[in-house]
Amino acid sequence: MLREKLKNYNIILASGSPRRQAFFKELSIDFTICVKEVNETYPPALQCSDITDFLSRLKASAFLNLRENDILITSDTIVWKDKIALGKPKNFEEAKQMLQNLSGQMHEVITSVSFTSKNFQTTVNDVTKVWFKPLSEAEINFYIKTYKPFDKAGSYGIQEWIGYIGIEKIEGCYFNVMGLPTRLVYKTLTEIAAR
Repeated sequence: MLREKLKNYNIILASGSPRRQAFFKELSIDFTICVKEVNETYPPALQCSDITDFLSRLKASAFLNLRENDILITSDTIVWKDKIALGKPKNFEEAKQMLQNLSGQMHEVITSVSFTSKNFQTTVNDVTKVWFKPLSEAEINFYIKTYKPFDKAGSYGIQEWIGYIGIEKIEGCYFNVMGLPTRLVYKTLTEIAAR
């Protein structure tokens, strides 16, 4: 459906995430993948979605020579708790600390997506609240050793074992917690195609 509307555009997904790539396939969107390394640092004064908005735009800034019909899609996800952004853990100990911090608590998952062309840039974001049950040390250790969540913000994937056994409820978009607010991407691309 959206494929036909976007037939005159060249959609470029700037993400190495297999989950995001799978979402675009499931949305039935033709796209190419192009990833450029960016130093993902942001001003320390930024809070919540201002962080992910900034980083998704920063990732787009690495692409200097977009053609007339290109739409570049960049995104960023953080786990937000106690006014601190939890990114990807560097090692086992950091992953364990993050999961112990999330255990028995509510946190927010924030994803921003930027749509950049030669003539415009639109950034949208979504927030999902997630509640974890109290996690035992054995559960945390098993999850980290088995699933190695070092490429995931907050050191967990909702679609993995920890999500099956640990998440009590969510408020908002499930797919946003996986790294892409799919309905918002669909809505924004539909609006762009209608211009």
